[in-house]
Amino acid sequence: MAQQTVLPVCAGTLSQTELDAKIDALIGQMTPAERIGELQDRAAGVPRLKIPAYNWWNEGLHGAARNGFATVFPQAIGMAATWDAALIGQEATVISTEARAKFNPQQNSDSLRYAGLTIWSPNINIFRDPRWGRGQETYGEDPYLTGLLGSQFVHGIQGDAAGVTFYRKADATPKHFAVHSGPESIRDAFDAKASEHDLADTYTPAFRALTGADGARSAAIMCSYNRINGVPACANPILQDRLRDGWGFGGYVVSDCDAVGNITEYHHYTADPAHGAAAALKAGTDLDCGRTYAHLSEALDQKLITLDDIDRSLHRLLLERLRLGMLQPASCSPYSKIGPGEVDTAANRKLALKAAEESMVLLKNDGNTLPLAAGKRIAVIGPTADLLQAIEANYHGTAHHPETLLDGLKGASTSKISYAQGSMLAEGFPEPVSRTALRSGSGAAAAEGLKAEYFSNTDLSGAPMATRMDRTINFDLDRAVPVDGLKTGYSVRWTGFLKPPAPGEYKLHVAIERCWDCTTHDGYRLLIDGKVAVEDDGKRGNLPPVSFHWADTAPHAVTLEFRHTGEDEGIQLQWEAPAEAQLAEAVAAATDADVVLAVVGLSPDLEGEAMPVKIPGFDGGDRVTLGLPEPQKRLLAELAKLNKPTVLVVTSGSAVALGDEAKGVQAVMEAWYSGEEGGQALAELLTGRVNPSGRLPVTIYRSEADLPAFTDYSMAHRTYRYYDGPVEYPFGFGLSYSKFAYSEPKLSKATAKDGDSLEVRATVKNAGSHDGDEVAELYLIPPTGSGAPRLTLQGVERLHLKAGESGETKFVLTARQLSLVDADGKRALYAGKYRIYVGGAQPTDLATAGVELEIEGGQALKP
Repeated sequence: MAQQTVLPVCAGTLSQTELDAKIDALIGQMTPAERIGELQDRAAGVPRLKIPAYNWWNEGLHGAARNGFATVFPQAIGMAATWDAALIGQEATVISTEARAKFNPQQNSDSLRYAGLTIWSPNINIFRDPRWGRGQETYGEDPYLTGLLGSQFVHGIQGDAAGVTFYRKADATPKHFAVHSGPESIRDAFDAKASEHDLADTYTPAFRALTGADGARSAAIMCSYNRINGVPACANPILQDRLRDGWGFGGYVVSDCDAVGNITEYHHYTADPAHGAAAALKAGTDLDCGRTYAHLSEALDQKLITLDDIDRSLHRLLLERLRLGMLQPASCSPYSKIGPGEVDTAANRKLALKAAEESMVLLKNDGNTLPLAAGKRIAVIGPTADLLQAIEANYHGTAHHPETLLDGLKGASTSKISYAQGSMLAEGFPEPVSRTALRSGSGAAAAEGLKAEYFSNTDLSGAPMATRMDRTINFDLDRAVPVDGLKTGYSVRWTGFLKPPAPGEYKLHVAIERCWDCTTHDGYRLLIDGKVAVEDDGKRGNLPPVSFHWADTAPHAVTLEFRHTGEDEGIQLQWEAPAEAQLAEAVAAATDADVVLAVVGLSPDLEGEAMPVKIPGFDGGDRVTLGLPEPQKRLLAELAKLNKPTVLVVTSGSAVALGDEAKGVQAVMEAWYSGEEGGQALAELLTGRVNPSGRLPVTIYRSEADLPAFTDYSMAHRTYRYYDGPVEYPFGFGLSYSKFAYSEPKLSKATAKDGDSLEVRATVKNAGSHDGDEVAELYLIPPTGSGAPRLTLQGVERLHLKAGESGETKFVLTARQLSLVDADGKRALYAGKYRIYVGGAQPTDLATAGVELEIEGGQALKP
C-alpha cells in the first residue's frame, strides 16, 4: 500500500496560487513547536500531517559525498583547472543522478544525513589567499571563472538542462555567502572587513551569477560563519538587501553548521541564543544547520519574532520539498525512477577520467622531456604517490575501485616502474606504512602487502568470507565496505611482516577516521612480533603512536585486527619512519631508473577545514608557508644529486611555491587532488596519449612574503587582478605538447555605448605536431589609473584542434562584463580606452595587448 502523503496530487499540476494556498493551509494546522522543528537541518517531521522527517544536510562538492560508493571526480580546484564549463555541468549531472539513486528508495520517509537531495555545494568563495586550507573546494581566484563554472554546476545539480520547469532533480546550495576564506582557526568569531568596492567587484559577483533572477537561479544559498563588517553573516542585512531585493533570489537560505549558534557564542553579537536565533530568522536565514533554532520558541514568547516570521521561512522550505518531489506521490517527479544501477557506472568513470585529464596543468617542460618515450625505467618516488587521500581530497565519496596515482601509473603504463615513499609528508605527520615495507612473508620472495581475512561478524570467528592481499592499510569506509557482500558489522585480520628499510626509530600508529557525532566507534588491536602494541575497544579514540627501535632490517611479524561496529569512516596503519632510511630507499630506486617521477605536495589531511593540525608549515587546516614541507625538500635535494631526468608531479589543493626545488627538474605537472581516475589520467598525459590542456585557476606566488596578511580581506595586492609583482606561474597559465597561434581579435564595433553587447572573434591555429585542446582566454584591460583591476578575465572557450588545424573563437561581452565598480560599490560603464586581448594565457604587456575599445560611459547597472 502506498504511503499517504501531504498532497494526493502532483504539486507540479497546481498553479502557484493554488500551491501557496495549500502550503499555508498545511502550516496553519501545525503548532508553533512543530513549525520550529521544521526549520532545523534534522527536521523532525509531523506524522499526524503526513510530513516525514527529513535531514537537509548532504554534500556533493566533487561527487556524491559521505554516503558510500560514488563517482569521485577531481577536487573542485581541479575541476576549475579544466576551464571547461560544459564538463563541470556534466559532472554535476552525475552527482545529482547518484544522489537521486541513493535517495529514491527511501522517498517520503526519514533520511540519513548525506542521503537527501539538498546538496550543500558548490563552494564559490574567492580563493583570495593560497594559505586558506579550504581553497581546494573553490573554483579559484577569479570571480568571472567562478561564476561561469558554478552556474553550470547549479544547472547540472538541479536538472535544468532537462527542461523541467517545476520539479528539481536536487538542490544546489552555493556557499559561503559572502566574504569567507579563512583563517580556519578563528573562523567562528572572525570579522571579515571588506570595502564596498571589494564586495561588489570580487566577493559577490559569482554569488549573483548563481543565485540571481537573471542567473542560474540556485534553489538555496548558505550563509557563512564569520561576520561581514561587524555583523554575523547569517544575521546580516546583506541577505535581504543584496541577495533578495538586489538580485531577486527566490530560494531559501541555510546556515553553515552552528553558524546561528556562533552569533551568540563566538561573536557575542546577541545576549543569548534566543536573541541570536531571532536575529538570524528576521535577517532571512530560513534553515538552521544546528540546534539554535530550537530557541525560537523562547524568542516567540519574548516577542522577538512573530509567527509570521516563522511561517515565511517554513513556507519556502515546504515549497522546496514539493519541488524535489517529496510530500506527494513519488511518481510525480520525473526523476523518481533513477535507481542504484546509475551509481558508479562505466560512463561515469569515463567522465571522471576526462575530467582528470583536462584538470592537470603542465607548468614546465624543458627540452621536451615530456611526453616520456616508451620503455623507460621509471622510479616513482614521493609521499603522495601511493596516498589514497591525494586523489580523494575532502568532501568526497568512496570510489568503488580506488587506485592511487602509483596504482594508476602501473596499470596504464608499459614501462618498468619501481617505487619508494621517500619521505614523510611533513615533520611530525605520520604516513600510511609504505607498501615496500609490508610483506606477506619473511623471505626475500614475499609479495608486497599483508594477507587480509574478511569476516561477516565482528569477532573474527569462523571462516573468513573473503581472503586477499592488501598492499597498504589505508581504507575509506564511509558507508562503504572493503569487500562486496559485507554488511555494517564485520571484522578484518591483516597478517604478515613489516620489513624496515634501515635500522632506526620507527613510530607505528593505527588511525581511525572517527564519525564525529556517532555514538559507537570501531575497535582495533595491533600486535608486533606477537605482542600487543596498541589496542582500542572503540571507546578510547585515536591513541598515541608506539615507538620501536629496530637495530637491523629483519622483518617483524604484524597482526592488525579491526572491528567495524559503528559508523567510523576508515582505518590506516601509519608510521613515522627515519628520514635517512626513506631517503636511502628513494636514492636506490632512482639510481636504477632512466627517469625519476617525484610525486610530492600536500594532502587534504594537511590542508582543509578546521583541522587539529599544528606542525611546521601548517596551522588548523591552513598553510603558514607556500613552499613544500621540509622533509619533501630534503628528498628532492637528494634526488637532484643523481642528475637524472626528473619530472615533478605536485598533488595539492592550493598553489605550492616550488622555488629552488623546481630549478633542477626538467618538467613539472600540477595534478591537484585528481579523483578516482587520476592515476590513469597522469599516465595518459605523461606518455603523450593525451595532450595537457589544463590552466591554473590561481596564481602561484613565489612566497607568502609577497602577500598581505592572511587576515586582511582587502583585495589590494591579491590575485592576478590586483597583484603586479613577479610570480612563479600566473593565473591562466598552462603548457601543451603543441603550439597555438592567435590572430588579432576582431571587434563587432570599436565603440561600446548604451549598454550594447560586444562580439569578439579570433582565429586559433594549432601550429604544432600534436592534436590537442586549447583554452582561449579573453581579458579586458581597463584604462591605467582607473582604480579598476589590472585586467579581468571575461571569456573562456575550449577548442579541440588537430595538428595544423585552425578554429574560430567567438565571445559576446555584455555591458556588465564591460563595467567597473567605484569606491562606493556602484557598478557602471565608465568612459575610456580599454583593450581586448585573446590568447592562451595572460598578456605580458598590458599597454599594447590586443586591440583598443572605446567605451562611452555613464550607464549605471544593477548591484
